[in-house]
Amino acid sequence: MIDVRVEDLAFFAGDAIIRPATSTLGATTPLLRKLELSGGQKLLDQLVVAEPLAVGSAVVTSAGDLQVGMLVHAIVSSPTERVSREGVRRAFRSALERALSWQMSDVAVPPLGLGAGNLDIDTSALLMADELAHHFASASFPRRVTLIAETTDEAHALEGAISRALV
Repeated sequence: MIDVRVEDLAFFAGDAIIRPATSTLGATTPLLRKLELSGGQKLLDQLVVAEPLAVGSAVVTSAGDLQVGMLVHAIVSSPTERVSREGVRRAFRSALERALSWQMSDVAVPPLGLGAGNLDIDTSALLMADELAHHFASASFPRRVTLIAETTDEAHALEGAISRALV
């Protein structure tokens, strides 16, 4: 099941949040920086890597003080690789694979790859909808994905892409 909501990602209560991140697990937007801070020091302590991660990969950490047990960090950019359609697609696919392998039933995800000079909401929504349709065709987890939009315009783009991809 896929749901779209306009709400604050930091208040989502479920198994995990899939969060777009840089290759060093940094926030990609001010909203995601707010999510990090909401997770408290326990979360901030998790956001340390020995070496930068590859764009298109995903890693799981605890979620600190957030209302979820885990965060799945979908790596969408690095200092040498800007946000791209293919990078976002691979990162979301990797994040969904982590949700499957960890048997996460209920996950939330904001639009991936947004921000100044990055993907627009329509492109992000289309990529995410395509990956969700492909994933749900053969996977049993996650059972519920909540797409968390910041605005009603984002929500409409996500809803439209989902309805087209899941026909």
